[in-house]
Amino acid sequence: MAGMVESDKIDVGFSGKRCIHSRNCVLGDPHVFVPNAPGQWIHPEAASVEKIVALAENCPSGAITYLRKDGGPQEKPPVVNTVRLRENGPLAVHAEIVLGDETFFRATLCRCGASQNKPFCDNSHIKAGFAATGEPALKDTPALEARDGPLKATPTTNGPLKLEGNVEIVTGTGHTVDRTTKVFLCRCGHSANKPFCDGSHKRLGLSDSCGGWREAPPSALPGISPSGGEISCHTGFRLSPTLLGQCQY
Repeated sequence: MAGMVESDKIDVGFSGKRCIHSRNCVLGDPHVFVPNAPGQWIHPEAASVEKIVALAENCPSGAITYLRKDGGPQEKPPVVNTVRLRENGPLAVHAEIVLGDETFFRATLCRCGASQNKPFCDNSHIKAGFAATGEPALKDTPALEARDGPLKATPTTNGPLKLEGNVEIVTGTGHTVDRTTKVFLCRCGHSANKPFCDGSHKRLGLSDSCGGWREAPPSALPGISPSGGEISCHTGFRLSPTLLGQCQY
């Protein structure tokens, strides 16, 4: 946990790299999480332990964490694993997420292809003008035998997000899109079947090493003009005519 702020009864951690500025914290209690403060902006002593726990667990990205020191329970995984589709934004995952050698309970994962902090969202979708509904068509799927348990998240190399484990994919308003134990979700931002992968990343050349794309023919990159001079691609990153389809650092 980065940026741990200690107090007598509870310590609060904050990771700037995970934060998507949902503002749930500063709106929930601006005395604990002080907006636009020039210095220390987290004050765990300003509210009850239970209030701080509720605020932290309402952080969709997992940027805010806590460590109770009063003998109370630490954060537990949810009884229902969910992937919530944020309108024109990331995948908000709430589960016992196993990502590599880390385990955590909340994360917002990039689905626009432009994040510089993949697999996590860094709000690049805003600059990119990413558009994806948070209310796709619903599926009539049978109930899972179990709805909790570890959810293994694997960002495949330059490809989709592979989820293995019990999970329910839900709309921004909570309606069920799918119930499954294995699914591949789009990370390139161009699937015609969002949130599911349809192989578009192969045509476009999604790159995990930067916030853009590997080499791809100009015709495969909507929003790009091959005319002279430096131009911008649909994700907001700069491309040169001689390196169309390549991310420029």
